[in-house]
Amino acid sequence: MGTKAINKNGTIKVYQGVPKTLHASSGTYLNAPAMTDAQLRAAGLFDVVMPEDYDSQIHDLGEIFWDSANTQFTYPKTNKTWTQTLDELKTQKIANLKSNANSKLAETDWIIVRDNELGNTTEQSTLDDRAAIRTSCATKESEINALTTKASVVTYDTTL
Repeated sequence: MGTKAINKNGTIKVYQGVPKTLHASSGTYLNAPAMTDAQLRAAGLFDVVMPEDYDSQIHDLGEIFWDSANTQFTYPKTNKTWTQTLDELKTQKIANLKSNANSKLAETDWIIVRDNELGNTTEQSTLDDRAAIRTSCATKESEINALTTKASVVTYDTTL
């Protein structure tokens, strides 16, 4: 079960699922998880629904409230504000991207070093994989630099 909440004398109490013991204005229920949805609602325990399109990377949640039209609890969402400039966020995101690329390249660094030390020819597939990582990194860096909003930079996926 998802997140639930109950209004107790004007204070909304949020639970991660149905609590084992539910203290409601109508009484105390000792085995609340065994109750039906209708019984839980009758006791005042309702679903908590996240706002549509909520993304914790770019939104903050306000104070939970009762949505009587939909008989559920919900949170208002607001767009986050960042103290960094767009360019600072891009620089940060590109640094993360390059760190990801470096980690990927590090997986085969030992092969390159070994082959170099021993005078061996490195398998083409390894060289191709490493080139693909560098190409993907360069492409993503260009894409990051082309972004025009802070939210788009923050949510950009740097996975290679």
